[in-house]
Amino acid sequence: MSNALSKAKGFKKSKAGTYLSIGSTALGALSVAKQAKLARQEHDTLRLVDAAVSAVAIVTGLAILYRELKRLGDDDVLLG
Repeated sequence: MSNALSKAKGFKKSKAGTYLSIGSTALGALSVAKQAKLARQEHDTLRLVDAAVSAVAIVTGLAILYRELKRLGDDDVLLG
């Protein structure tokens, strides 16, 4: 069980794992866009603020994942 857990943690820190995280975060962005559109149609300010905060969190998350991807790419250059 411990070996499987360490493999999962290793995948999360790999390029493939990072790309997967970027993809799932992008799918979350679609959900937030739908939430914002509905909030505007219903003139629901609170939901619109929630969507805006969520969008900022997604952008921040994508920036962190991009930085991690760049770092992984730099490591590959050093190892190769």
